[in-house]
Amino acid sequence: MEAYKQWVWRNREYVHSLGSLANGLTWLLPEKFSASEIGPEAVTAFLGIFTTINEHIIETVPTTRAHVGPSGADTSLSYPLLISILKDLETVVEVAAEHFYGDRKWNFIIATEAIKALVRLALFRNTGYKMLLHGGETPNDDKDPNQPELQNRPGTLDRNRNQNLYNPWNMEGRAMSALSSFGHNARRRTTTTTSPTSGWSRRIQQQQAVIEPAVINEKRTTLSELLSEKGVKGALFVMGEVLFITRPLIYVLFIRRYGVRSWIPWAISLSVDALGMGILSNLKLWGDKSKQIHFSQPERDELRRRKLLWALYLMRDPFFTKFTREKLESSQKKVEPVPLIGFLTEKIVELLVGAQSRYTYISGS
Repeated sequence: MEAYKQWVWRNREYVHSLGSLANGLTWLLPEKFSASEIGPEAVTAFLGIFTTINEHIIETVPTTRAHVGPSGADTSLSYPLLISILKDLETVVEVAAEHFYGDRKWNFIIATEAIKALVRLALFRNTGYKMLLHGGETPNDDKDPNQPELQNRPGTLDRNRNQNLYNPWNMEGRAMSALSSFGHNARRRTTTTTSPTSGWSRRIQQQQAVIEPAVINEKRTTLSELLSEKGVKGALFVMGEVLFITRPLIYVLFIRRYGVRSWIPWAISLSVDALGMGILSNLKLWGDKSKQIHFSQPERDELRRRKLLWALYLMRDPFFTKFTREKLESSQKKVEPVPLIGFLTEKIVELLVGAQSRYTYISGS
């Protein structure tokens, strides 16, 4: 396994390109959107999982001597991989359940969404209640130079200074590295002639402790600490994230109760999305002004991504059946006489209609 990891790391560009090409070609598989054809979806899921694991290997190979992260971060590293694998498997689960159980497929979809929600809630807690990026598939490592809380966090300046001292690409880094080696060699020579408690030995040990920091762990924020520090804003932030995490599960529960053609699940899902986004986008308007929650640039990008996901409501029944599909078909008929554009438009509409027939393609979860 270690040999395979090293091979993936050495050929990461080739592996990444090959994975993207393979996943793109799966859309051309025959009977891609046939309810009775499980094979193409199984192939797609296998390639997706294979690519996900390779990407995880590439992203998690250690590249630095020191590790900076929240305590317990080692256990959270598996969550993004698990979420990605679940997303690759969910379409196979849906197709197989529809083939063998018909309308009872929603029980299996509910189980899948429940597992994803539990994993995301565990990740949300394990990372110290940080915003989930891309549904938890991308780690939120707080690496944003514009975030005041990160810049002013105790110990951050000292860690940055120590990391800069060891940077081999600048003159200061090379000088400190040479000084470290000199101190290490001097300590070895003096230990044979002087007592370990001598002043020279103690000074060398102190320099080594400063120059070579151990693994740095940041304390993970608990819910009580977040609420105590941020007050109402902290509670609203947690509420907004929980609404985003649980919205897909709420949606499929109402679909099983009222049916996919009912407006009730569609409207409730949209309401949950709007409420959660409204809370997160307007935190500055609530509570004490001195307890602001500062979003990093990746977190602001995530909020914009979530707003873009609202476009999927155009693809969900009953809105799609009553409005979107009619517009697509009328547009296709208008450009049908045009030789190349008409053919491409027909294929695009065919793909959109086929994708709309699968919950997992338009779930946004």
